[in-house]
Amino acid sequence: MEKLVLFNKNDLETLLKIRANESKFGEHIQLLSNASHIYESLTPLDVDYVIFGIPEDVGVFANYGHRGAAKAWDATLKVLLNIQSNGFTNANKVLILGYLDFSKEMGKIDQYDAADKKHIEKARKLTEKIDKHVTDLVYQIVRSGKKPIIIGGGHNNAYGNLKGTSLAFKKPINAVNFDAHSDFRREEGRHSGNGFSYAYVEGFLKNYFIFGLHENYTSDHIFKTLDRFKALQFNTFEALTIRKDKKFKAELARAAKHVAGKPFGVEVDCDAIKYIPSSAMTPSGFSIKKARAFVTYFGKQPNAAYLHICEAAPTAETETIVGKLITYLITDFMRANQSIYETK
Repeated sequence: MEKLVLFNKNDLETLLKIRANESKFGEHIQLLSNASHIYESLTPLDVDYVIFGIPEDVGVFANYGHRGAAKAWDATLKVLLNIQSNGFTNANKVLILGYLDFSKEMGKIDQYDAADKKHIEKARKLTEKIDKHVTDLVYQIVRSGKKPIIIGGGHNNAYGNLKGTSLAFKKPINAVNFDAHSDFRREEGRHSGNGFSYAYVEGFLKNYFIFGLHENYTSDHIFKTLDRFKALQFNTFEALTIRKDKKFKAELARAAKHVAGKPFGVEVDCDAIKYIPSSAMTPSGFSIKKARAFVTYFGKQPNAAYLHICEAAPTAETETIVGKLITYLITDFMRANQSIYETK
């Protein structure tokens, strides 16, 4: 795992803020000491969740988006490690693995001009390379019997999540995506807008449900594509919250019926949440409460194979807010998912 940088005790001590008479989440997590054999190292550990970061926005740049998603991992760690450890948070079931280091690729992007088509093509080639590393790490984690929780980076990383999980299960998987966009653009070179279409065409993704598409930002071509295939289903934000043609809870159930019968990925794009700094921040989106309800609902499904939270792009002024949001989503997923084991 040449790109994997392990989270270690020194990192933990730097970020952890210990207080008297309190027990912090970071005091109870597990760590790995060797990055060479991930599958062999994870398999015997008594953990359910392996959290890692992908601090990159190469795929966002390659899709003409606003950069900044590379900063979400650090923002999350600062908050997550310092929440309270108690019977609700299950910190002892968590391993903080570390992050995939794409600093070299990011350095190249820093020199590129988004108005230059050749630079965009180069960025898409770099995204392909990122795919390989994400795929391999997710494969190793899922194969070991653990559930990855993937933080940060662009939504291009959905492809690696889907492919890695599919390879681990040796069959195509499903996905539900809480997103303002379909990310089902044509296969024109890899970027943050076509992770699901590539995974679908290549046979790693079977059933796909997009939850909360924005009608203003979905092309007629995409809608026609989604309508053409039974495996592709969706609802729109406007139908759910403006016209109220559809009910939120009923649509959760419909989406679950479409994807939850076999292993599936839970994808959350922060673009879908109102006023959260992201690559495509929106003034009209779901509330944080709705995002948490979505993650909780699908976390309860026995076949939920992973959680991916992406596209958040914190600034120095907003990193605490973003960190808190992502931490809430992580712990909501864990609480909901842990209840599956407790009721068995």
